[in-house]
Amino acid sequence: MNIWIITRVTFLEASRRKILWTALLAGAAFLTLFGIGMHYQVKDLQGSRIPPLVRYQIQSTLLQVGFYAIDMLAVIMTVLTSVDTISGEIASSTIHAIATKPQPRWQLLIGKWLGFAGMIAMFVALLFGGVLAIGKWIAGVIPHGALQGALLIYLECLLVLTATFLFGTLFSTLTNGVIVLGLHGLAFVGGWLEKIGAVTDSQRLVTVGIISSLLMPSEALWRRASYVMQTAIGRTLDFSPFGAQSAPSLAMVGYAVFYLLVALALALYRFQERDL
Repeated sequence: MNIWIITRVTFLEASRRKILWTALLAGAAFLTLFGIGMHYQVKDLQGSRIPPLVRYQIQSTLLQVGFYAIDMLAVIMTVLTSVDTISGEIASSTIHAIATKPQPRWQLLIGKWLGFAGMIAMFVALLFGGVLAIGKWIAGVIPHGALQGALLIYLECLLVLTATFLFGTLFSTLTNGVIVLGLHGLAFVGGWLEKIGAVTDSQRLVTVGIISSLLMPSEALWRRASYVMQTAIGRTLDFSPFGAQSAPSLAMVGYAVFYLLVALALALYRFQERDL
C-alpha cells in the first residue's frame, strides 16, 4: 500500500512540472508539423508517376522519421523530468519528510520509479498514437509491428529512467544528467558506427558499436524498434538511415532488460546505504 501511495504522489507531482507540459507542447507541435508534412507529401506523390509500391515505401520511411522523433523526445523528457528526483531531494533535504517515516527505503524508491514509469507510458502512448493516426488517416500507411515498436521505445525510456535513479543516488543532479545523457549519446554514436561498419564491411567499426551498446543499450532498443516496424523493402535499403544493417537481435533486448534490472537493484542498494 505504501508503494502505491508514493507512486500516486510521484505521478501527480511529475504531472505538475512545467518541463512535462513543455514536452507535451513540443510533442503537439511536432505532431502538427508532421501531419502537415505527411499531407503535402501524399498530395505531391498522387500527382507523380512514381509506382504505388515505391510511393508506399516513401510514406513508410517518412513514418519512421516520426517514430524517430518520438523516441528522442521521450528519452529527453524522461531524463529532464526525473533527473533531480533522488539527488535533488537529497540535496534540498526534502526527502527527510518521507524517508524518516516507518517504511523501508526500497518502497520509497520503487514507488517513485513506478510513478515516473506511468507518466512516461502516457507520454509515449500519446505521441506514438498520434503518429500512427496521422500515418493511417492521411497516407493510409500502417507500420509493421507497431505495438512491438512502441513497447521497445517504452523499454528504452525505462532504461534511461533507471539510469537516472541509479546515478541520482551517487551524484548531484547536474552530474547525474550529464552522465545519463552522455551515455545515451555514446550509444547513439556507437549505433551509427555499427550501421556504417555493416554497410562498409568494417568489422572493427561494428565491434566498436557493439561495445557501446553493451555500455548503454538504449540506442540498440530504438534500432530494434525501427527494424520491426520496417517494411521488407525498407530493410534491404543499405544506405537508408532506418535500414536493417546490423539490426540488434532479441538477445540484445534481453540484455537491455537485464541491464535495467541490475541498475535498479544497484539503485536500491545505494539508496539504502546512503546517508541522507
